[in-house]
Amino acid sequence: MIPYGRQWISPEDIASVVDVLTSDHLTQGPAIPRFEQAVRTACAAPHAIAINSATSGLHIASLALGLGQGKRLWTSPNSFVASANVARLCGAEVDFVDIDPDTLNMCAGQLRDKLQIARRAGRLPHIVMPVHFAGLSCDMPAIHALALEFGFQVIEDASHAIGAIHDGGPVGECRHSDACVFSFHPVKIVTTGEGGAVTTRNDRLATTLDRLRSHGITRDPALMTHDADGPWYYQQLDLGLNYRMTDMQAALGASQMQRLEQFIDLRHSLARRYDTALANLPLRRQQRDMAGRSALHLYPVQLDPSLPDRAGLRRRLFDRMRNDGIGVNVHYIPIHTQPYYRALGFRRGQCPVAETYYEGALSLPLHPQMSDADQAAVIDSLTSGLTSLGLI
Repeated sequence: MIPYGRQWISPEDIASVVDVLTSDHLTQGPAIPRFEQAVRTACAAPHAIAINSATSGLHIASLALGLGQGKRLWTSPNSFVASANVARLCGAEVDFVDIDPDTLNMCAGQLRDKLQIARRAGRLPHIVMPVHFAGLSCDMPAIHALALEFGFQVIEDASHAIGAIHDGGPVGECRHSDACVFSFHPVKIVTTGEGGAVTTRNDRLATTLDRLRSHGITRDPALMTHDADGPWYYQQLDLGLNYRMTDMQAALGASQMQRLEQFIDLRHSLARRYDTALANLPLRRQQRDMAGRSALHLYPVQLDPSLPDRAGLRRRLFDRMRNDGIGVNVHYIPIHTQPYYRALGFRRGQCPVAETYYEGALSLPLHPQMSDADQAAVIDSLTSGLTSLGLI
């Protein structure tokens, strides 16, 4: 099976983890700040806080920005469920902004329309969480302008987008947001096994995030409410969580970050080959010709929306390619159609663009260790599958 995504672990990566295993610190040691420095450098951000998953990062970023009971978070329906779940974990309401049919990201025009309606109803969001789907940045200057106009805060869900560039700078720089969250799951651009990081330009927010990832506890005398009882003393200032990353994970991440540009370049080389091979097939591809560079975590395609029984055709094509040993996948089932969210009152038809995309969507294998033969097998399987369905 050729997987849709896969980690690339080098001998140097393995040695970096072994070094930690033979050291005195398996957690809360020197590998954490080393990894955080690598993320800060890549993102040109003054702060990076390592955590045990992107979900944890989205959660503590939302908490640190004051999300809670009586407040609202808006995000994209075209994402993994974590983007919305963190709002519920904070006790807040959640809603969804439909996507642009070309970029498959949150549509800034749809966001503006929804904000205008919400302002008249007195129900503006506290936080908007755009999702950089497949590694392509949302239109962050436009979303930032709306944040200034309507008074909400912005958390970028950049789980797919470490190494991406937009508006002249790296995703994670936070020029257009309060915080940005990355994932380092094994199928992502860079891996720490499981893990994530939050970047921000806000000094106070960074301090709060650092505390929230570790039980809300501080040992900093400057932050304590009174003098310490002794060198063992700490104080809990917030209701925090144990979202720390281990040193083994951080060492792997720091080693992987040295090859970030190589990983991105290889993904772009593979994507260009797909672009050429699929140009005349009855498929729609994500529009990537925005200002900047996608990190290309995924290569999503969709069957032509005009096809009858499109969802049925997609299922037949999916099954045929899986039988050929091609690990195609589908990203994503629109979050608002999940049973949990339907029980909250959401229904099909509320985000028609995301729903239309999902009905015909496939993610083709794309990872740096794919060989020319692997990619040729994917293209051949896809082409023969479309032929068998009578689509070419």
